[in-house]
Amino acid sequence: MSEDTPISVTMEKDGDVAVVIVNNPPVNALSWHVRQGLADHFAAALADDGVKAIVLRCDGGTFIAGADISEFGKPPRGPDFNAVLNSIEAATKPVVAAIHGTALGGGLETALVCHYRIAVPSAKLGVPEVKLGLLPGAGGTQRLPRVVGVEAAATMTSLGEPVPAPKAKDMGLVDALAGEDSLAADAIAFARTKIADGPRPTRERAVFGDVGVIEQLKTANAKRWRGFDAPYANLACVEAATRLPFDEGLAFERQEFGKLMFGSQSAAQRHIFFAERQAAKIDGLPKDTKLRDVKKVGVIGAGTMGGGISMNFLQKGLPVTIVEMEQDALDRGVGVIRKNYDASAAKGRFKPEQVDAMMGLLTPSLSLDDLADCDLIIEAVYENMDVKKELFGKLDKIAKPGAILASNTSYLDVNEIAASTSRPADVVGMHFFSPANVMKLLEVVRGDKTADDVLATAMATGKKIGKVAVVAGVCHGFIGNRMLAPRQLEAQKLLLEGATPAQVDKVHTDFGMPMGPFQMSDLAGVDIGWHRDPNRIESIRDALCAEGRWGQKKQAGFYDYDDKRNPSESARVAEIIDHFRQKAGIEKREISDQEIVERTLYPMVNEGALILAEGKAQRASDIDVVWIYGYGWPVYRGGPMFWAGLEGTDKIAAALEKHGFEVAPLLKEKAAAKAGF
Repeated sequence: MSEDTPISVTMEKDGDVAVVIVNNPPVNALSWHVRQGLADHFAAALADDGVKAIVLRCDGGTFIAGADISEFGKPPRGPDFNAVLNSIEAATKPVVAAIHGTALGGGLETALVCHYRIAVPSAKLGVPEVKLGLLPGAGGTQRLPRVVGVEAAATMTSLGEPVPAPKAKDMGLVDALAGEDSLAADAIAFARTKIADGPRPTRERAVFGDVGVIEQLKTANAKRWRGFDAPYANLACVEAATRLPFDEGLAFERQEFGKLMFGSQSAAQRHIFFAERQAAKIDGLPKDTKLRDVKKVGVIGAGTMGGGISMNFLQKGLPVTIVEMEQDALDRGVGVIRKNYDASAAKGRFKPEQVDAMMGLLTPSLSLDDLADCDLIIEAVYENMDVKKELFGKLDKIAKPGAILASNTSYLDVNEIAASTSRPADVVGMHFFSPANVMKLLEVVRGDKTADDVLATAMATGKKIGKVAVVAGVCHGFIGNRMLAPRQLEAQKLLLEGATPAQVDKVHTDFGMPMGPFQMSDLAGVDIGWHRDPNRIESIRDALCAEGRWGQKKQAGFYDYDDKRNPSESARVAEIIDHFRQKAGIEKREISDQEIVERTLYPMVNEGALILAEGKAQRASDIDVVWIYGYGWPVYRGGPMFWAGLEGTDKIAAALEKHGFEVAPLLKEKAAAKAGF
């Protein structure tokens, strides 16, 4: 070991048991120097005649949590991980893995080459690689079926969910449970009991279980896995373990791992993994910015949005005062919250007593004055500037000094709202996405006068309630809805030129979106934002609304719907489109799917480039996070700005010019350099 190698693995002896200890903070990742240390110390322990058994454990809060993904894509350094694992498995003395915290991915693969495993009850074990578009590439798909059987191995690898230690013991993944505070001593004692039994190489164990479960998993998860490569590659490897000798199975796994590792999907999923963490960082803000206390929350509006926002806080044990103007609306809103919680309890997500406790934290009110003791007040009222300004003017007089006043506006100018108060520094946008108790995205809109500690507190509060929070600047629609606008506009134009709603939507769902522009409009309500005058018909949407075609809720929108809300193409909508086409003097033509991509998805990238150049998003990856978590952009495409790099910024810019768009200067710059964002 050279002098510049970090000392991240040490060894000590307890009589005839050698204990190899990994200490590579913060999560004992399998960095190159850890692999080097494991190779060196195992070689030393095996060469020592006084050592009869070996324990592998870790210092700090966890066992080996997985590979060091910061090394992915970089030139290899240190010993090959597979070679290190194979040498541990081939050890001539019994090896025991002592597990606490998490043994995930490469960490579990390390534990699997040990001959025995002991864990504290709070430990979790799993192979989450599928969530990064990968598979366990160091024998995990071949060893798991030999230890836990085909069904458990297929489920663990394709879904990526961790298993608690007690369940792992029932499955045979863990051989014994240790005391929560006595793992080190218990592991040594357990290792001594295995000296007589000797090594138990996992590769020599037989695969067991029913291979039929693999097809069952594919059927059960067809919708969830649509478009993804990694779940199917994981299952193919587990299936290979049932029919190939171990070394051939390893070779097959390695081949499948290589395809994923160097493919665009894993690159996209790894990008989002890091982008989500990056989004939490606020540029230009001191790291030691002191947060404001948020111990009580006020929500104005008990409709779908206000109720959903309230549920986020109640679930985290924070008291909420919810205010409505009318008793009926208040009762209805509180009733919906209760109904949602009861439905979750029926599915086993909450216990009935937890539901009662959460509802006990909710104070319904008809008076804004009851918000006087709240630390954070979020308005979720009608999207109208005059209404919001009047409301914030009232809150200015009611809210206590230092209270954060947040608007859930999805489009409006937060600076104008803030100007209706005498404390614009306390005002911030907190744009939740519907349904607010389910959707993970929170756009935190920084006004020109929003105080640093207000912004930091809003971001931290978002994290506390389980949201992925992203900072946005003030502009119409902020990040997400601003980029949505050109897509929706072009989709409408395409209808007049000859595309059908079904064709446009199919291009988007084939791309991986959960729904297309017109399906989305029907779900949200075609009438949202409509001027409500049935005699003023200036667009296709006006015509639909005037006839009561307001979307799914009316069983008619851009599509016709049956009683189960299944859509079918509408002859009446085709007539309306044709009428507007003739009125505009546009000749119907064939529209290709590629043109739909170029005119609906490419303009989003263009708008994203403008948002970046204007400083309305901190970084390109923040835009990707918004679209992944707020709009269902397929994670395996990495968000619109990452996808632009895959698609080719030069190709996008050229197509936009061809279709008559003004190309954003930043996109032109990237196109000239053939670079991504």
